[in-house]
Amino acid sequence: MAKDKSAGEGLSRRAFLKTCGAAGLGAMAISFGVPTLLKAQPKPIKIGSIQPATGPLAVIGQGQRRGNQMAVDFINAKGGIKSLGGAKLELVLGDSETKSEVGRSEADRLIKDGAVVLVGAFESGTGMAVATLAEQRGLPFLVDVATLDDITQKGYKYTFRIFPTSTAFAQRGTDFIKEIMAAKKLSPKRAVVTYVGDAFGKTQGGFFIKHFKAANTGIEIVEEISYPLGIPDLSGEVAKIKAAKPDLLFPICRPGDSMILTRELYKQRVELMGIISPGSPGWYEPSVVRDLDKLALYVMDNVPWVNPSSPVYQEANKLFEEKYKAYLDTNTGWAYTGVLVIADALERAASIDPDKIVAAFKATNFKDHPMVGDAVQFAPNGDNKNATTAMVQVLPEADPLKRVKVVLPKKFAQAEFTFPAPQLWDRG
Repeated sequence: MAKDKSAGEGLSRRAFLKTCGAAGLGAMAISFGVPTLLKAQPKPIKIGSIQPATGPLAVIGQGQRRGNQMAVDFINAKGGIKSLGGAKLELVLGDSETKSEVGRSEADRLIKDGAVVLVGAFESGTGMAVATLAEQRGLPFLVDVATLDDITQKGYKYTFRIFPTSTAFAQRGTDFIKEIMAAKKLSPKRAVVTYVGDAFGKTQGGFFIKHFKAANTGIEIVEEISYPLGIPDLSGEVAKIKAAKPDLLFPICRPGDSMILTRELYKQRVELMGIISPGSPGWYEPSVVRDLDKLALYVMDNVPWVNPSSPVYQEANKLFEEKYKAYLDTNTGWAYTGVLVIADALERAASIDPDKIVAAFKATNFKDHPMVGDAVQFAPNGDNKNATTAMVQVLPEADPLKRVKVVLPKKFAQAEFTFPAPQLWDRG
């Protein structure tokens, strides 16, 4: 039989191929000096993202997913989770459809698919449902955006939140309103509060009204108006606003109803000193700012906003603009931060064991995030002790992506606020 041409010159080709089967491949790779090319990579670490990607909050939910995914890409580009051999993160997606029961079932599906930690869920009712499930399954859940106080008031062991609560929103919003009126030496007398009638809107509205009345601002809330999520027409509600003759409007909106409300205020020529949201996602979304154009100008919103002077924000925002033609805002910024906090906990836990991840969350002191506020640190109930808000205002700029500016507190301010605002029909 003819010999292999390489026989007698070290390992024969036939022997090499035989040895490179199954278990022999890694050893042979090392003997040939190429271990990094053929060495088995650690399995990806699955993070389950539950966001409202369809339904009434789809615009926000899709942005949330983008924020989560961009953070995953960032961590992976930096080498993954180094304490776990450089394991890469993998975002597995769930769509709550803005329905609590769907969000819970989606979270359960992601757990069965191998998710070791959950993130989400924007809508507070879904956040509560997922928190309950996480407790039952013994799996960590990080709330990136959702305000309902009750989410972290049940003594749950596995739920943590980086976002401010409804109570924090109400307190900060009231303080900002008082500061604005004092700075301009104005004494408005009458206000109307409107809110979308889902779990978030009812809770946010209720907490704000309670704290505002207790603050003795001298401004009377003369009307409270609630309406269903996804309502296509607000002409009747705006007629009530106009009849109440308020100086100020305090709306708590989602993006869709904020546009309907503003256009109807313009149509019915409702006179106001200004529109100041106590805290809601209806006014700063890029699509809202672009679509309403001049009608969105001078609206103020009390939000847990990005820190414009943060190098982490500047880098992340540049990437976000390049990839999605949008800016990091409250929702996308906290969605991005949520995954960074998860990665930080995984790195310190050096494990995907749920209880070790929980222990790492409890010891979190995460400073390298793009949002207003100090380091993320969790209180015993799982809330971020340093979560806070800023007052933003939509101000004139040629580029719609640059119109939303921080105006308070002064420590983070990008511009002076304008108040009172020109009437909607006097903006050119």
